[in-house]
Amino acid sequence: MAAPAACTRFSDNYDLKEELGKGAFSVVRRCVQKSTGLEFAAKIINTKKLSARDFQKLEREARICRKLQHPNIVRLHDSIQEEHFHYLVFDLVTGGELFEDIVAREFYSEADASHCIQQILESVHHCHSNGVVHRDLKPENLLLASKAKGAAVKLADFGLAIEVPGDQQAWFGFAGTPGYLSPEVLKKEPYGKPVDIWACGVILYILLVGYPPFWDEDQHRLYAQIKIGAYDYPSPEWDTVTAEAKSLINEMLTVNPSKRITASEALKHPWICQRERVASMVHRQETVDCLKKFNARRKLKGAILTTMLATRNFSSKYDAHGRSIITKKGDGSQVKESTDSSTTLEDDDIKARKQEIIKMTEQLIEAINTGEYEAYTKICDPHLTAFEPEALGNLVEGMDFHKFYFDNVLGKNCKALNTTILNPHVHLMGDEAACIAYVRLTQYMDKQGQAHTHQSEETRVWHKRDNKWQNVHFHRSSVTPPFAMK
Repeated sequence: MAAPAACTRFSDNYDLKEELGKGAFSVVRRCVQKSTGLEFAAKIINTKKLSARDFQKLEREARICRKLQHPNIVRLHDSIQEEHFHYLVFDLVTGGELFEDIVAREFYSEADASHCIQQILESVHHCHSNGVVHRDLKPENLLLASKAKGAAVKLADFGLAIEVPGDQQAWFGFAGTPGYLSPEVLKKEPYGKPVDIWACGVILYILLVGYPPFWDEDQHRLYAQIKIGAYDYPSPEWDTVTAEAKSLINEMLTVNPSKRITASEALKHPWICQRERVASMVHRQETVDCLKKFNARRKLKGAILTTMLATRNFSSKYDAHGRSIITKKGDGSQVKESTDSSTTLEDDDIKARKQEIIKMTEQLIEAINTGEYEAYTKICDPHLTAFEPEALGNLVEGMDFHKFYFDNVLGKNCKALNTTILNPHVHLMGDEAACIAYVRLTQYMDKQGQAHTHQSEETRVWHKRDNKWQNVHFHRSSVTPPFAMK
């Protein structure tokens, strides 16, 4: 059968010009629409190289961008699918990053910061009204439409955006950039639209003093600060900031997402809607000086990280405007990102996914140790298969074989059990399956009060259904004490 003729609609409608940026699977080029002479940025994705998951993400990004039409959002004008390439035609924005523009200004006041965050909030409000959560609000994604004075701020890069109707909250995966992540994401709790408002609070804090509210070279300490909302307003730089500005930051950086201000409410805050009366008009030279250092530091971090990632077989991609968004494609355990890193951590970050499987395995073993059969059944597939020594080499299926031990043995001994998982190795098999192999050390007390340790080797197969991991099969190597089963 003859191959279908390739569609040539893109070249029918547009002339391609110079390259603006390049990524692992895409290239961004300026293009001119033949019928109007208007300039755009064409993101050209080589679909032959995409995995099924990458292709789904591309379709999601295009679907979300088609929904959003707002003066403060980089607009998608066209999406053209050809045989081996997908073309996304966006606004050509030429003003560069908002934060870079601010440091080049002769005058910058609190009122200017208010105008900037208002435009950002307008874009976020439009997203949220259309059931979209951006998930990666940060300086790198805040662009200016042109180099003209007073050019509109434009929100860009919807590669991590998700569709979240209404006030729905769920665990949508670990996604974002370290210094801008909300407490609920770091705690791996259900989240939704409030994550974008938290990031707006971080951005507003930086707009006012030129440095971030949460900062530490060590990512674990950084995350600990964010989880409890540990920020302050040090002297002397915050002494000249109005109480109204601080009040808006406090309402955005509220740890409890249900109590956090919404985009709609923030736009009605006096510091925003009564700017002329409330916000200070005094030039903030110290902020500009600090912002120059902040910009230089994140550019340097980005450049160093790009080199580190490239040498570890990681790939970087570019958005529709030629700006690099670094995406981990491997185990990034060697790379230590700090708060001013611009690295985007994707929800399918391999290290995070492997940790999720280890965590699920630990929860399962905890249910066994405490004799909680109901908790065990929630984690296991009802048709769980198992090879274990107690089954005398036979493959057993279903829960009855295991329930016997919960009913007759486990509950009676659970107080005297402790389990440690050693050397866990997780193998990810696509997006919805994983296998974990580990050594299980079980400590227990016998009736005479003597402590013993028993070792067994285990393998468990996990399958994700309806966004929930379930154990579908396990294999145990050796006979365990009678109360350490399953």
